[in-house]
Amino acid sequence: MFTAPYPDEPGAKVTGTSTDAAVSMKKKAPTLRAEVLALLRRPTYLATGLTADEAAGLMRESVLSIRPRFSELVELGQIRDSGLRRDNASGRSAVAWISVLVGEQTTLF
Repeated sequence: MFTAPYPDEPGAKVTGTSTDAAVSMKKKAPTLRAEVLALLRRPTYLATGLTADEAAGLMRESVLSIRPRFSELVELGQIRDSGLRRDNASGRSAVAWISVLVGEQTTLF
């Protein structure tokens, strides 16, 4: 049985440049995911979280490299929507994500 590597590795929805980008991030993505998670686990951000754009700015990384790491962390169950929204650089409302703490109940049952 074939199992897609996403979210453990960068993914792509279509072949071509998206696939090329995923392949180029294969080595760097795990490090960036770990850095995002460490940032979200700082006491400063435990309650208020960060948007992907805010994290990218703090990390001095391209938001294009960081946004997909948030999607991967959501799929891995390591971060969740805080319920808070803040405007990103485009002026659109963005989710502020928070770390799922060890032992945190994420479902009702």
